[in-house]
Amino acid sequence: MRKILATTTFPALLLVFFCSAPKAHAVSKEIIQLQTQVQALQDAMQHLQQSQDQQLGVLQHVVQQISDNVGRMSGTINTLQQQVQVQNESGGGKIDQVSTQMQGINDSIDELRTRIDKLNAQMQAIQSQLQNVNMQAAQQQPGQTGMPAGQPGQQGAPGPDQAQQPAAPPQPQAPPVDQLYQGALRDYNAARYDLATGEFGDVLKYYPQDDLAGNAQFYLGEIAYRQGKYADAIKAYQVVLQQFAGNPKAPAAALRKGEAELAIDQRDAGIRDLRALIARYPQTPEAAQARSRLNGMGVRVTASKPSAYR
Repeated sequence: MRKILATTTFPALLLVFFCSAPKAHAVSKEIIQLQTQVQALQDAMQHLQQSQDQQLGVLQHVVQQISDNVGRMSGTINTLQQQVQVQNESGGGKIDQVSTQMQGINDSIDELRTRIDKLNAQMQAIQSQLQNVNMQAAQQQPGQTGMPAGQPGQQGAPGPDQAQQPAAPPQPQAPPVDQLYQGALRDYNAARYDLATGEFGDVLKYYPQDDLAGNAQFYLGEIAYRQGKYADAIKAYQVVLQQFAGNPKAPAAALRKGEAELAIDQRDAGIRDLRALIARYPQTPEAAQARSRLNGMGVRVTASKPSAYR
């Protein structure tokens, strides 16, 4: 009887063993393949990051060289502006046009320097993002937590409660500030004032703290001035002087504000603001133009009492 049981039991056990072995072997093979693929992906990402770091390093060096050249160019322009101002005061205002052109060049240099600083910041942000991606990929490698990636309960995988939450609708993204501003400037120079007004307004709406926001506010005043809407231009220039006093466009805004006031027969206000411009920004080409304008009107450059912007 025992021989019969032994003879019957052994083949059954053997059959169970061989039936279960292929399944376990298949699961183990899939895990090994998945781990191999993840490791290859991590190696590729590490190689990509090293390549990106090298390229970003070279690009940062080039940007730094450009920034240094722009700085030296700006210093040269400032020196020339001072010389032009001295010659302008001694020559009776005969080279105001040259002074205005040099100020335009200086403004372009300031805008170029701003864009260079933003490019440098963007490169550093990209480099930081690449490092974060590499770290996250290393933390999510299968086998570290004892369970396949993507199952509920694993670190980094969404649980049942998170999976049931509806995804928030994507929010519309504004274009980059440089792209938005340059597009507005092109429309302004092409006399497409309606388009430029909306684009400069978007710069102020989406990037109110950016350095280019003061420029956008100034050009809103310029659009109104060119269209003969002097009252609106005065308000726009006043915002520049109050909220963006350190902006490179502030002296030009002060000059244009005074000119707009004179254009609508607000003589006292125009004289007061031109004098305030000279007192506030005495070494600028705009101050030299204000002096010439006051002299041409037969008005003293300085009043008996100092005045300030309203």
